[in-house]
Amino acid sequence: MYVGGAEHATRHLIYARFWHKFLFDIGVVSTEEPFQRLQNVGLILASDGRKMSKRFGNVVNPDEIVERFGADSLRVYEMFMGPFNQAIAWNTDSLVGARRFLERVWKLREKISSLKIKDGGLRIQPLLHQTIKKVGDDIEAFRFNTAVSSLMILLNALEKEESVSTETCKTVITLLAPFAPHLSEELWAHLGYKKSIHLEKWPEYDEKIAISSPITIIVQVNGKTRGSFITQRGDSEEQLKTSSFSLSSVQKWLEGKTVKKTIVVPDRLVNIVIQE
Repeated sequence: MYVGGAEHATRHLIYARFWHKFLFDIGVVSTEEPFQRLQNVGLILASDGRKMSKRFGNVVNPDEIVERFGADSLRVYEMFMGPFNQAIAWNTDSLVGARRFLERVWKLREKISSLKIKDGGLRIQPLLHQTIKKVGDDIEAFRFNTAVSSLMILLNALEKEESVSTETCKTVITLLAPFAPHLSEELWAHLGYKKSIHLEKWPEYDEKIAISSPITIIVQVNGKTRGSFITQRGDSEEQLKTSSFSLSSVQKWLEGKTVKKTIVVPDRLVNIVIQE
């Protein structure tokens, strides 16, 4: 994989491809192309919207940022500030948000419980497995900003719980490790592990658990909302119909009416069409 800015296409990509083709022709390398995938990176512009340059005096010194906010805060902010392949202006004030996020993760250790199903049980597990899938997929696709965002959503949910199981905390730290390696290593040691977290296997998710989070189904009569109910994803059309017709708020609109048809949009809504 080649990761770099489009402005380096001539010197990096064309020259590298020329030499690789030559090496392939003389039998030194086994692949005909040097790169299997190209990922362009967007420039981080200065706060004034221009390209950083000593000439403009708008360069950001990373050493000063690390000294003030910490290296992990800098890493998380850079990953979270926008899509990887798009240019975006630097904003030191926004670094505060990344710093506060990591401080909240650090405080999560105070909620750790040895009991496995202590952290909301069914409430947390679907979101946890969704986050494992989301972060893993986003890292491979270079969608680092949405990966960090999903970790923030998970943290918000965990903060509402009285306690968090050791297993859940272990998973959260492992998912965070590529973005905040130093903090993750400290938290990993706090859990009692001797080996580095960066040698840990990536968490696996269960698809069945990931899609089992409760959802709200809207029930309409002739296109107007007359009620709703909470159920699990993946319910059949018959199950959704049965639940819809059993709602008292819906039944009163059906009294003495003839149902012409029932339209079911899985995991979203049920629309009962009656003859006026």
